[in-house]
Amino acid sequence: MTQRIDPIRLRVRRRVLSDADIERIDVAIMEVLSDVGVRFPLGRALDALERGGCRVDRVAQTARLPEAVVRAALRAAPEAPLLAARDPRCDLVLDGRSCYLSNDGCGVWVIDPDSGERRPSTKDDVADSARFVDALPRVSFYWGPVVTAEDVPRATRPLHELEAVFSNTSKHFQAVDVVGEQMTRRAVEMARAVAGGAEELRRRPIMSLIACPIDPLGNEAVSLEAALVAAEAGVPVGFLSLTLGGASAPATMAGNLVVNLAAVIAGAVLVQLAYPGAPVFLAGAPSVMDLKTGGYTGGSPEDYVLAAAATQMAHHYGLAMNMGTMASGAKEPGWQAAIDDALSTLASVSAGAEMMSGCGLLDGSRTLSYAHLLMEAEVYGMVQKVAGGIEVNDETLALDVIRKVGPNGTYLGEKHTRAHMWEIWRPGVWDRTPYDAWLRDGRRGALQNAEERAREILRTHAPEPLAADVRAELRRLVETAEAEPV
Repeated sequence: MTQRIDPIRLRVRRRVLSDADIERIDVAIMEVLSDVGVRFPLGRALDALERGGCRVDRVAQTARLPEAVVRAALRAAPEAPLLAARDPRCDLVLDGRSCYLSNDGCGVWVIDPDSGERRPSTKDDVADSARFVDALPRVSFYWGPVVTAEDVPRATRPLHELEAVFSNTSKHFQAVDVVGEQMTRRAVEMARAVAGGAEELRRRPIMSLIACPIDPLGNEAVSLEAALVAAEAGVPVGFLSLTLGGASAPATMAGNLVVNLAAVIAGAVLVQLAYPGAPVFLAGAPSVMDLKTGGYTGGSPEDYVLAAAATQMAHHYGLAMNMGTMASGAKEPGWQAAIDDALSTLASVSAGAEMMSGCGLLDGSRTLSYAHLLMEAEVYGMVQKVAGGIEVNDETLALDVIRKVGPNGTYLGEKHTRAHMWEIWRPGVWDRTPYDAWLRDGRRGALQNAEERAREILRTHAPEPLAADVRAELRRLVETAEAEPV
């Protein structure tokens, strides 16, 4: 049977926070939640928080969450939630044993794989990117969309994107730009059509939802509405905070973590108070402000440390983490992008993040490059080997074959070599050709290999198709929304 996804099975882990560090950060987060509070500008959310024992100020639209309420709510969250896929071979189980990679999301430009020119993204690009991810085992689920459909009405854009994604991949879809009550209800209806009904979606949620707080320590009503509608339907919800140290969070990494995690924990608590036992997880991309531009860095050593630390804290609270990874600020797939990708991936994986989003975008998550996506999948494969560590047993110690070969021998023809040679990492697009061959090939390297492979995938890969009646229902739901704008 063809392997559909190839997650990292974690053996080696790294801690950037000591037990004492975790305890101090935990105390600080609880103090912020109980004394400072978080803004929830939605009556329905404030009602649920107040019923659950939180102190609500309806004028300021804030809630202060007592420590006892927070801890009880987090204990109510299910362990190891399932993020199902249309193809069961692509199911994700968030049990801390595996790390699943996705693409990055919400870019607005595409480097055209044929012309090499950058252009605005379209609905066809959403479909193509979903089909591309469907073809790559190292990319376990689809996040976003990778790029937005700039050629459809803005009011119904997320529904067009859902139609394109569901039609072009049988992997799990984690929606990022679905907001508002009515929009989310329509998105849930589309997911139910694909899953086979409301109960089947609840049993096997083929879609999950990302809700983003407004840093620092705030929310927007449409994001809260989406989270509550999704949770009601059994669709897993993750809360994603993108704090920038020095701007929307303190400049210190410890202070950044406190603000970042307090916001997403507050969201998870809200969901549990409204719908106890609903599947939730945390997500994050804590970073620091670029001191020259005031913007997002898109690759900084602080990012790597913050990613590992935030993941440790999520696990401290018994929740899975989807950590923003890769997302280089580089404008091309060169050495800057490679360093950002390698170090950020290693940090997230070493800390045991269950999910990483994601690969494919350059320029601080603005521009899709299919070649870059393939090269980042290659980085992921390298980290996969590092994270696997060394298995030590009688077979791997190989004493029998060492005795047989002895001094001055060779292992090339041994059965033990043939049995284990496939465990050695092999490049997909990385260039290892001899120098003379490289010159003869016109100095062709990894980028050229990736560009050629990307064009081949886009030309040849066909995802598992949806049934005709399901495709018709998705089209009907989109057309209904077009006639009655959200």
